[in-house]
Amino acid sequence: DATVLVTGAASGLGAACCDRLLAETGMYILATDLRDEAIRRFPWCARAGDRVTVSRMDVTSAEEVEAVVRGIPADRPLRAVVHCAGILTAAKLVGRDGPHDLDLFRRSVEVNLVGTFNVMRWACAVMRDNPPVADEARGVFISTASVAAFEGQIGQVAYAAAKGGVAAMTLPAARELGRAGIRVVSVAPGVFETPMMGEAPPAVVESLVAQAVFPKRLGRPDEFASLVLEILRNPMLNGAVIRLDGAMRMAAR
Repeated sequence: DATVLVTGAASGLGAACCDRLLAETGMYILATDLRDEAIRRFPWCARAGDRVTVSRMDVTSAEEVEAVVRGIPADRPLRAVVHCAGILTAAKLVGRDGPHDLDLFRRSVEVNLVGTFNVMRWACAVMRDNPPVADEARGVFISTASVAAFEGQIGQVAYAAAKGGVAAMTLPAARELGRAGIRVVSVAPGVFETPMMGEAPPAVVESLVAQAVFPKRLGRPDEFASLVLEILRNPMLNGAVIRLDGAMRMAAR
């Protein structure tokens, strides 16, 4: 009788995680997104009954995140977080019209990095008070970085900076929270079949697929969800940033 909080559950990776968690675990799902009404349209949500609670949550809001995590019932305590909420930004450092817009940079960092930190700090504060289970474990926090943290392309300076920060937080957070029985792991996906990628021109998608080693295709959200389940199940996965990219190493453009 435990709860897993999934952020960014209205599409892509987050929605796939909810579907897989419902199918393969007995956990209750707290599915959150800014577009909470979109979550309810998924078949997995409709058939889940009381195992899924849908809530609107802005990951950058201290008040909203605190209210959501503290509102989880005591008889189904928060034991895991799958943090998928994020935005994709693209702009050159110095473009034809001048330097990179500072507000766009701030927005990328605010949602992707500060949002991750905000959810992490409140969720882990709550999980710290859980009664321990096997190996004195109290919880696990799974964040979503990106291969852009390591091989950011031209136009990804803001996105790469934010996701690089997510990757960099993983080990120090795991080291600190280990004494409380909380694991911290980050997944750095390559290019996946998500609504964000669906907006890209076909030529861009073809170029990205060409950079993959094997398999020669975009990743599938269910493959991301499969790794998330393994992280939840395997207590030795901790403090790591796991690349999930088919050996892709992104070119400069």
